[in-house]
Amino acid sequence: MDLALIWAGILAFAVGMYVVLDGFDLGVGILFPTGSAGEKDIMINTIAPVWDGNETWLVLGGGGLFAVFPLAYAIIMPALYMPLIIMLLALVFRGVAFEFRFKTKRGRYIWDWSFFAGSLVAALMQGLMLGAILQGIKVEGRAYAGGWFDWLTPFSIFCAFAVVAGYVALGSTWLILKTSGPLQDRQYRIAKLSVYVLLGCIGFASVYLPWAFESIQLRWFSFPNTIVFILLPIFAAYTAWRLLKALALRSERLPYFATIALFILSGMGFGISIFPYMVPHSVNIWQAAAPDDSLLFLLVGSAVLIPMILAYTGYSYWVFRGKLDKANLYHADHV
Repeated sequence: MDLALIWAGILAFAVGMYVVLDGFDLGVGILFPTGSAGEKDIMINTIAPVWDGNETWLVLGGGGLFAVFPLAYAIIMPALYMPLIIMLLALVFRGVAFEFRFKTKRGRYIWDWSFFAGSLVAALMQGLMLGAILQGIKVEGRAYAGGWFDWLTPFSIFCAFAVVAGYVALGSTWLILKTSGPLQDRQYRIAKLSVYVLLGCIGFASVYLPWAFESIQLRWFSFPNTIVFILLPIFAAYTAWRLLKALALRSERLPYFATIALFILSGMGFGISIFPYMVPHSVNIWQAAAPDDSLLFLLVGSAVLIPMILAYTGYSYWVFRGKLDKANLYHADHV
């Protein structure tokens, strides 16, 4: 049993869950200025019961990387200290703004803009980190050998823009699912625009990465890999078509789940491109992994923990399912 490979799959699952679940509530935060005062209350209440639980997956991913792949953690963290710290501060700031906006009326506009700013900055930093990892991290021996600003490149800035577009698509399709009336109508327009931007970004990245990195080019365009991997862009193109068609037909459920599917397929594409590296293109999964005894011990604990997280996450979404309006807000004013 290849424990390192199993753990790589678990961490990929945790990161994917975080991106999908926290992505839509960050998207709602980015969309916050588009709503009126009453609509803002509805928008924020669509995520109020679940937003903090969504970030559980971020903790699991970060903690898992430290415990299971310590060498990768020791290399990646110094390379990304600045965007990582800014992201965490933005998430804290966003959480404070989330709660404080319900405690005041006179200063609510301050916390509304703070909620937007925290959401936008967190999304931008996540995109910058994604771009920095995809383009590779400079390693010498077993340590990071790059500079303080190596993470800031044209490609990482492009990835930051792409992540924001993706989160806006998730947030708008979530609001289509959870709201009605003029608010929902506006989200159909925003979703359509953001999906077009997201598809353009996915297309550019799909061309740029194989062109810029020979290892990725060989992975995708060498026989017999091409025969297997060609299915992924076909599925992605079909999903994009269904998504745009669902928005045109004003479907309420399909756009959100099709956007999630598009994220998953994009993540699979990135995973295939960098496999088997934990630190592209320097340290592979097995070089970065902890001893097998440690991996097995942690795996036993995760076999209990992860099903519990999935259970309470699924239950919370089930309890708070359905449309929201001003008559059934979860988080009401306290003033």
